[in-house]
Amino acid sequence: MRPSGSQEFLEGRRIRALAYMNEGLQPVEIARKIGVDRRSVRRWKASFLVGGSEAVRAKPLLGRPSRLSQTKKKRLEAILLRGARQAGYSTDLWTCPRVVQVIERSFGVHYHPDHIGRVLHSLGWSPQKPQRRAIERDEEAIRSWIKTVWPKVKKTLRA
Repeated sequence: MRPSGSQEFLEGRRIRALAYMNEGLQPVEIARKIGVDRRSVRRWKASFLVGGSEAVRAKPLLGRPSRLSQTKKKRLEAILLRGARQAGYSTDLWTCPRVVQVIERSFGVHYHPDHIGRVLHSLGWSPQKPQRRAIERDEEAIRSWIKTVWPKVKKTLRA
C-alpha cells in the first residue's frame, strides 16, 4: 500500500533518511526520527547503494490524472459540508448521483455515480448510512422517559 503524503513529502523523507545515514545513525534510530518502519530505511539504503540518489527520487504517478484539481476538490468539500439542502435538495442526505450533479453544475466535469466514491475517499469522506428516525421524535421526552420510567420497568437480576 502506498503511504499517505505527496510525492514531494515522501521524497523529502527518503532524502532526510539518507542524510541521517551519512551522519552515522542506525536504521532503527532513523526510522524512529522519521516515523517509518526500520525495514523501509534499509530498503531506501539498498536502493541508494544500487541506483544512487536517483533511486530515491519520486517517480511520476501512473494513471489518468484526476479531473478535479486540488483547489476544486476543496471547493467541492466546502459545498458538501454546507449540506444537501443548501445545494437545493429536499433532504440533507448526500448520495452519489447528487454529488455527481453538484460537480457537473459547479465545475462542468462529469463523473459516473459508481466512481464518485473515489473522489469522496480522496477528500477523507467515507460512506455512511443515515439513521432512520421519525420526524415527530422528541429527544427531550425520550431522555426523561429513560431516566424516570425505564428503571421501574427494567427487569433486574435476582440475587
